[in-house]
Amino acid sequence: MKKSINLLGLGLAMIIALFFFSCKKESPQNLQDTLLPSNDPANLKNAKSADYVVHSGGSIQAVVDAAKPGAVINIEPGTYYEDVTVNKPGIKLIGLGKKGQEVIIQNPGGEENGITVNDNGDGFELTNVTVKNFKENGVYLSHVDHFLLSHVTTINNGEYGLFPVFSSNGVIENCISTGHTDTGIYVGQSTNVVVNSNDAFANVNGIEIENCSHIEATKNNSYNNVCGILVVLLPGLTVKSSTDITLTKNDVHDNNHVNFAVPGGGFEAFVPSGSGILIVGTDQTTAKNNTVTGNHFTGIATVSTLVLGLIAGIPPAAFADIEPNPDGTRIEKNDLSNNGTAVPAGLPFPGVDLLWDGSGNNNCWSKNNYSTSYPAALPQCK
Repeated sequence: MKKSINLLGLGLAMIIALFFFSCKKESPQNLQDTLLPSNDPANLKNAKSADYVVHSGGSIQAVVDAAKPGAVINIEPGTYYEDVTVNKPGIKLIGLGKKGQEVIIQNPGGEENGITVNDNGDGFELTNVTVKNFKENGVYLSHVDHFLLSHVTTINNGEYGLFPVFSSNGVIENCISTGHTDTGIYVGQSTNVVVNSNDAFANVNGIEIENCSHIEATKNNSYNNVCGILVVLLPGLTVKSSTDITLTKNDVHDNNHVNFAVPGGGFEAFVPSGSGILIVGTDQTTAKNNTVTGNHFTGIATVSTLVLGLIAGIPPAAFADIEPNPDGTRIEKNDLSNNGTAVPAGLPFPGVDLLWDGSGNNNCWSKNNYSTSYPAALPQCK
């Protein structure tokens, strides 16, 4: 969950970080040992379609630096102690590993991001790679159009596992994310992104869609987080609205992890443990055919962003740059059970399967399988 305070300082820090990442180069002793054309007979078996192959012990960054735009780069199994920056279009990084012989990108010590893709990296693809133990983000994309993150595993990368922001026309599929103090799979201030068939567990937020429009999250498995799926409109960011978010066929269960967000970091520290799906202030959000079970506070909640401010102790005036109430929410055909059984102390609502704070217009509920709700009677969808 991006912070809504100290934005000037954060922006300056990001500019400085991107400068150093873009300037950083790694030079192997023999570049030809790292770069291998795909038509080399010795490597046709594993790299028929690749322009280059990174051998185990080589440098991914060296290949990226040498590659032409649009290059397909295969990576042999092994652990690569480096961070990687991509600043040219169409680069495709494809791990050749299999179970027990993975491609692992590991923090060599003190690096912020595992993989950074900046606004020259349109068409970026990352497949079959594990990124772990970086200080801030596993995979960070900024202003990237047309991207694919597929079969990527992110483990214990500070705040975020997968983190596309100001990006568009992307797919995040079949990924695994765990151990992040903000969000495992995050999509922020972006448009036209599909989040499909991923696993997120033991994060603060399993999946978060923040200040976005035209996003679909389907067939994801989110469990043992503080919150399974958070769809939210926050103040203080560049994008001031969020609309057309669809959540379908997700399995959101047992999200009762103690909130371990960094104190003072941002709103994520105030997300209530025991939350299945939270819809906070966004418009035209549809939650349909999801299975939501075993979340101690609530199954599916639809509330104003002002509620999050109330929990965080932030006055309503701080939300003046957004319209904080959810409008046009549709909660339909979801299967909810055993939610709301152990509400954390200090929350202004009871524990229930379906929760609405009464804010917003044209919100409706229809054909859900549930036992408890607040209020007891919810507006029906026409």
